[in-house]
Amino acid sequence: MIRNHFITVTYKMILFFLILLSTAWIAPGQGLPATVPEKIGLSSERLNRIDTVLNDYIKQGKLPGAVAMVIRHGKVGYFKSFGLKDIEEKKPMTNDAIFRIASMTKAITSVAVMTLYEEGYFLLTDPVSKFIPEFKNPKVAERSPTSDSIILVPAKSEITIRELLNHTSGITYGSALQGIYYRQAGMTVGLLPTKGTIGDMIKNLGPLPLVSQPGEEFNYGMSVDVLGYLIEVVSKMPLDEFMRKRIFEPLKMQDTYFTLPRDKFPRLATLYIMGANGKLEKVTKYFQYPEPQTYFSGGAGLVSTATDYARFAQMLLNKGELEGKQILSRKSVELMTTNSIGNIFIFTSFAHNGIMGDKFGYGFGIRTERGIFDELESLGTFGWDGAFYTRFWVDPKEDLIGIFMSQVDNYWSENLIGKFKNLVFQSISD
Repeated sequence: MIRNHFITVTYKMILFFLILLSTAWIAPGQGLPATVPEKIGLSSERLNRIDTVLNDYIKQGKLPGAVAMVIRHGKVGYFKSFGLKDIEEKKPMTNDAIFRIASMTKAITSVAVMTLYEEGYFLLTDPVSKFIPEFKNPKVAERSPTSDSIILVPAKSEITIRELLNHTSGITYGSALQGIYYRQAGMTVGLLPTKGTIGDMIKNLGPLPLVSQPGEEFNYGMSVDVLGYLIEVVSKMPLDEFMRKRIFEPLKMQDTYFTLPRDKFPRLATLYIMGANGKLEKVTKYFQYPEPQTYFSGGAGLVSTATDYARFAQMLLNKGELEGKQILSRKSVELMTTNSIGNIFIFTSFAHNGIMGDKFGYGFGIRTERGIFDELESLGTFGWDGAFYTRFWVDPKEDLIGIFMSQVDNYWSENLIGKFKNLVFQSISD
């Protein structure tokens, strides 16, 4: 009797562990559950083409290293690391490597703003000056009709929160018309170590002239940094603390920070740039970690991992929910991922490398129609990139997420990240 009981218990234990192995189960908080590609309608053979292409780039010295992930139907079907995290020290890239995600921060900040919108703190049509008085009575920089000088004219309207979310505010990173004003005011894109706080910077930004009338043009820039400070004003919390409590902890994003903890510094991938000699060179000016940060750039300041960002993306694909934690309502996610700029075009300079979308929602580029820049993604696909060669996208029609992480500055003339996206879509087998 005891022997039979022991055999039964042993059999159940073996069966349990076989089930775990067959689904490549991952403990909660570490990542999304994993499975073999064929169980989620992906071809292992076709996914292996990603290996071939990335390994070829690394062999040619055109990429230091990368982490690539593909999620479908809520499960990870592909998750691999390639090359080196640090070339000089010969540190291999690992799946848990931490990356400077730059403008992929914008999507997270936009979600954070929308959580406050859902709580009734403001309407999207509210002027930002209602909360940050420095933006009252904006002016627009224009070329003089009689000379090459720049003149300032009153804006036709105030900048709204909506126009910050979709980059039609007239705020940039310092265009030709605004450059002198931005330089004199010490504006920063948020990628370099910056003294002071986001509040200091945004208050200085407020009186500076706009490059276009609010709502009339798409101009990429510091709009989301303004939203980061708006979050601080409305919530009465520092941006890093707000994101930690409202997004990172509920989503179990355990490696996403403005200030990288010292004990995690060895996991940070080294940043490179392609030198004039055609070889990758280490960039030192961005090595601000692990020094504590006080300037929380809502547009560019976060570091994260592929695993963490996949959890954020899966929440969006799930219409605002992940593992019982409701970050946003379905209605808000639908609004954020719908064209909000009408017939305004995302500038051609942003159409590099199959940029994510022909239109813009609130925090994301969106593919709304077939055109000269789209590839294999479905209509309705949304996502965004980071300056240091990172990308995420969500394809609701295919129930699919792609994550690509590397660390190469000013690399957008290279087509690898666009190739990766197409390699993912061509692997769909159902």
